[in-house]
Amino acid sequence: MRTITTTDDLAAYCEAAKAAPYVTIDTEFLRERTYWSKLCLIQMALPGQGEAVLVDPIEGPEMSLEPLYDLFRHEGTVKVFHAARQDLEIFFVEGKVFPKPLFDTQIAAMVCGFGEQVGYETLVKKIAKANLDKTSRFTDWSRRPLSEAQKDYALADVTHLRVIYEWLAAQIAKNGRADWVAEELAILTDPATYTIDPEEAWMRIKTRTTSGRFLAVVKALARFRETYAQTQNIPRSRVMKDDALLELASTRPTTIEELGRSRLLLREGRKPEIAEGILAAVKEGLEMRPEDMPRIDPGREQMQVNPALADLLRVLLKAKSESLGVAPRLIASSSELDQIAAGGRDVPALSGWRREAFGEDAIRLCRGEIALSAKGNEVRVVRL
Repeated sequence: MRTITTTDDLAAYCEAAKAAPYVTIDTEFLRERTYWSKLCLIQMALPGQGEAVLVDPIEGPEMSLEPLYDLFRHEGTVKVFHAARQDLEIFFVEGKVFPKPLFDTQIAAMVCGFGEQVGYETLVKKIAKANLDKTSRFTDWSRRPLSEAQKDYALADVTHLRVIYEWLAAQIAKNGRADWVAEELAILTDPATYTIDPEEAWMRIKTRTTSGRFLAVVKALARFRETYAQTQNIPRSRVMKDDALLELASTRPTTIEELGRSRLLLREGRKPEIAEGILAAVKEGLEMRPEDMPRIDPGREQMQVNPALADLLRVLLKAKSESLGVAPRLIASSSELDQIAAGGRDVPALSGWRREAFGEDAIRLCRGEIALSAKGNEVRVVRL
């Protein structure tokens, strides 16, 4: 077991990886106390019985990760991750680079019928025929020195991944679904996936209120929260949680005294610079011109979901997913089915590979061009 803490050693290992068809990679990080993830450890393994190493940026604070980023740019080696989104966000934020070509075994497993959001432990058991030691799962990866048990646990995240990758890659090639996987991976390597614009932060907050003035205050508060959290590198919940934000958008305090009456604002949010920012945001929302107020998509607001049709779409989705051996949620979410049943057509389930797998028949079902029939446990599509 080798731990890399210098730029030269990292460069040598990455050069060896460039000669390999693939390299498996994982990270350990902390995010409980920060806005941006704190990278604590990188694990890498070469094919077969090739060397597996730990790359420790905490033990090697002077080590540059540029050799790793150079490997990410090397298109002759596939970079294999499991559930890559958070790993990729770290590398994009710190190095402005995405690994290409990329393979995510969680996505590939869903395409191969392993269910929704399949965990690494499940794939280790079913494909690698091994068991994971879970005792170090909830460890603090920022503390040093790491124990041997922690190191073993970390390396297992990339050593078993070799067998899993080779098996899934073969299955994807066999069932001809490489394009399906590629569509999903394109989302993971899109900068927009990891870029949160404070101007659009309000759209992430769930509210049933469509009042323009209310939404104006929500937008101003959400913008302040996002900007402050990013600048101070603290979780947005430490500024204020969503429920507190919505409460403030309703009560609209204009003084420190009024702000102090909030039931949901935590102690952190009552600090002077945050409190002043909240009051300034409320004032901004109250003074926003009507033409500048945010609005819920009027088309979506007016949509009337046909419950019976939505239920039929769910039956169709279940039948399609079972016949294809693909996790249903990978094809369409429940909210997408409701949108389709309400007449919406600009949804992911109706584009790309999903349109071929499910979307075309979903539209035909909405038009009354097909029906569903049941025979035993099987649901069939019947042309009308």
